[in-house]
Formats: sequence, structure tokens, C-alpha cells
Amino acid sequence: MELTAALQAELEADVIEICRDLIRIPSVNYGDGRGDEAEVSRYVQRKLQEVRISAEIFESAPNRCNVIANIPGSDRSLPGLVMNGHLDVVPASVEDWTVDPFSADVRDGCIWGRGAVDMKDMDAMMLGIFRLWARHNFQPKRSIVLAFFADEEAGGIFGSRWMVENHPEIFSRCSEAVSEVGGFSVTLQNSKRVYPIETSQKGIEWLNLTAKGVAGHGSLLNEKNAVTRISKAVTDIGEYRWPQRLTRTNKKLFQKISEITGIPYNEENLQPLLDQLGPAAKMIGATLRNTANPTMLSAGYKANVIPQTASAVIDGRTVPGFESELIFTLKEIIAEDIEINAIVSDIPLEAEFEVDLVDKMKAALYAEDPEGIAVPYVLSGGTDNKALARLGIKGYGFSPLKLPSEIDFTALFHGVDERIPIESLKFGARTLYKFLIQI
Repeated sequence: MELTAALQAELEADVIEICRDLIRIPSVNYGDGRGDEAEVSRYVQRKLQEVRISAEIFESAPNRCNVIANIPGSDRSLPGLVMNGHLDVVPASVEDWTVDPFSADVRDGCIWGRGAVDMKDMDAMMLGIFRLWARHNFQPKRSIVLAFFADEEAGGIFGSRWMVENHPEIFSRCSEAVSEVGGFSVTLQNSKRVYPIETSQKGIEWLNLTAKGVAGHGSLLNEKNAVTRISKAVTDIGEYRWPQRLTRTNKKLFQKISEITGIPYNEENLQPLLDQLGPAAKMIGATLRNTANPTMLSAGYKANVIPQTASAVIDGRTVPGFESELIFTLKEIIAEDIEINAIVSDIPLEAEFEVDLVDKMKAALYAEDPEGIAVPYVLSGGTDNKALARLGIKGYGFSPLKLPSEIDFTALFHGVDERIPIESLKFGARTLYKFLIQI
């Protein structure tokens, strides 16, 4: 079904409206099981049912909701594709924002609000496209499982992981999955525009560290102070310089950047190439090594009492092929009596760039931006594709956006004043449509 001018206008208007509606529903995930996707799930179900697409809500725990819809393909011999997004968002403090983070205000050509880029923009694109197909009776060749998961922002325990463990049959005929954080434009220092397609992502090791000591009065000498011990461990981890670990995906990325910029490719010093990526260098640079960042501290209950225990949370991320290095190194650099316990542990992913699915993504991008250049990249975070990988499903990140060169896109994820340019959202809807129409 060709995207005529009339269909394009219909699609873009629907996507913008849905994106704003989704942002206005505060589906906040506070972690530790405290989240609520019930209202936003009912909205998604209703928007699909409006165009006669049957959608089922799977509740993994009270108010922790996942929405699944099946789009039948005309050729049942082809393997299915999972198009997936998550419905939860991280918290937002109203006092820190320029606008109410759940207002979906339109300012300066952008839709503002929590979830605008992570990832209610992509959710809206998917809903808009499949609603358009249903209204005009279009059927793809390949069957598509449309999944909107809960709890992605806390490791997917009540979302994709729960669905894979409890309802694997839903995905049984699928071979590939497409989700968030890929296909967004990055303007290089030489003004060339690249579109990193996520073919790989780091693993997750969220860890709780516990130091034990001797409780006592705060006015006394205490050589076994748990707070002191956990503080030293956190400092040692935070200041540790992890060695570079180059994966095949990053080799391809930096070789391509070298080709585009004319800067020599030197594995011993990738910084000159990394510098070409502008603000995106923060995220890409984090994929060149394992990382372990202290994020939370907890100790004590009174000013004059030395507590018996103190704890810290570490956000560890592992490069594909170097997963075991992280825990091994942490045990080497902190004291032996510091306990390390996993909160969330998940696998890294790495898929091939030279495949038919990616070729279709590239074709869709070049149809909308002939000057763009698609490249593979490693995501520093993780997506729900990790859970689907446990079923043997290859995952990719492709939520296309053509962004203004001055925007620091990666800083908007979980950041204050999160927003999506409306023209970027329209570009994404058209590009994702042109990708899916080939499936």
C-alpha cells in the first residue's frame, strides 16, 4: 500500500495525537515492583479495537499490564516478526521541568513530556501504522506480533521476561524482533548524517553491595564502620578505569566512520573517530568497555548511631563477550568482606548487520533521507529484545528519527525536559511505515 499524500497526512496526524495521549497517562515505574501500566494498557487496547484489531491485556501482577495483538500475514510459511515497545516511563520531578512532564505540551516545534523519546514516540508510530493498515484493509505478507510491555525500565520482570516465561507460545513462530533506540540520526563533525541501527547491546548487571561492621555510638572510635567500608568500595569502583573491549559491531561502526570522515582507523586510539559523533559520543564511548557506576547509597537511621550495615547499588553494563570480566574485576578491586548480590542480570546481544531485515531498514531510511548513511552500533543500555532472545529471536533497534543537528538526543533519555521534535516524529512514522510495508 503506497504511502500517498493523503495516507501520509492521515498517519502523521494519528501518530502525533496518540503520542500526546500516551504521554498524558503517567505510567511511571518506580522500581522494586512499584509501577502501573493499567490505564495506558487500556488506552492501547482501545485504540487497536477502534479499528477492529483484537488486543489482549496480560496482567503479570496487580496493574502491571502487557498488551499483545496479532497482525496475521498472508504468507504463513514466513516466520513472524515481533514489533515491541514498552509502556512504562521513569519518574519525573515536576519542579525540575520547564513544563508539566505529563502535559504533552507543544512548544518550539516539539512534544514535551516524560516518555516522549523513551519510548511513547515509537509506541505511537507502531499504533498509527497498524491502525492505518486496518482502516484500509492492508495485510502484510509476514505475520506480526505487536507487543507493548510493562516494566522495561526496571528490567522487565513484570513485562517481557514474564511474557516469555509464561506465554512463550505467543512468540513461537517469530524469528526477529524490532524495538527502540536505533535509526536516529547523528550529525558528524563534517556535517554527514549517519543513522545508527542497533544490532547489539550491552548486558546488565545491577548489583547490591553490602558492607558489614560493628554498630555503636557515633561519638566513639570505630575501626569497623560499615559506612566507611561501603564508601571506600563505591569510590574504588567509581574511579576504576575499565580496559577497552572492541566487539565486531563496534569495529564495523568505527571503520565506517573512518571511511566517511577520512580519519584513519586506529584500534589503539579510537578517540579521534569518537569525537566525530558529537553528543552521541557519550553513549557510543560507553560501549567500548564494561562499566560499573554507583547509583544508590543506603546506611544508618540516626545521626549519632554507627549502623551495623551499609549498602550501595551499582549499575553494571557488560560488553558482548566480556560478561564475566565485570564481577571478577569488582571482586578484585573491593574488600573481600563486601557482599555482592545480583538485583537484575541480563545478557548482552549481538546480531548481524548484513541481513535482509536491516537492508529493508536501510531502504526505508534512504527513501526518506537519500543523504543518510546507515551504520551498526552497540546500545549502552538494554531493551525488551533481551527477553525475546531467550526464545532464539534476533533483536534489532529501529525507531527512526531525523533529528536537528544541535539536539543532544541521548541526554533526553531519562532526562529533564524530555521532548520529541514533531517533524522528527513525522519522519519516523513515514520511515517505519516504509520499512514495515516491505515485510
